[in-house]
Amino acid sequence: MFNPWFSRADHYPAYSALHILEFLEDFHASSLLFIAFSAGVVGAIGAARLWLRAGKQVKAVIAIDGWGVPLYGDFPIHRLSHDAFTHWSSAWLGAGQDSFYAEPAVSHLDLWRSPQTADGWRVSAGSKQALINRPQESDRLKTTALQFLLSLLMQYGES
Repeated sequence: MFNPWFSRADHYPAYSALHILEFLEDFHASSLLFIAFSAGVVGAIGAARLWLRAGKQVKAVIAIDGWGVPLYGDFPIHRLSHDAFTHWSSAWLGAGQDSFYAEPAVSHLDLWRSPQTADGWRVSAGSKQALINRPQESDRLKTTALQFLLSLLMQYGES
């Protein structure tokens, strides 16, 4: 069952892994799926690494428009980007698993606020070369950001 917890960036910096970890410790969970947006991706990837080091499970990290953020970890990572340039230029800092980019491009905030209106492409993790070179039609699947997010929630048992 999907039971979201929202850390509040108005109480501490969204990019602070230590503050996010402190927030999460109040919930007594052992397994988490992290979803973060923009500068919050910095905090989420750091908190996920610390969570894992504490002996807890990270189902995955879903990074929404975390351009320029290195995404590495011993857990699945997925990128969603508001345009193709952001997606391909960020792939050099960690491509992760299946990912999504909007095409045509949408604004940074519209990807977060209205993922159902962000048409684009799901790119398979199996096509690593496609993350560096623009993929062929056969390497990607037409979808929306919302459909992609929902498929990830189901994949990680967050129905």
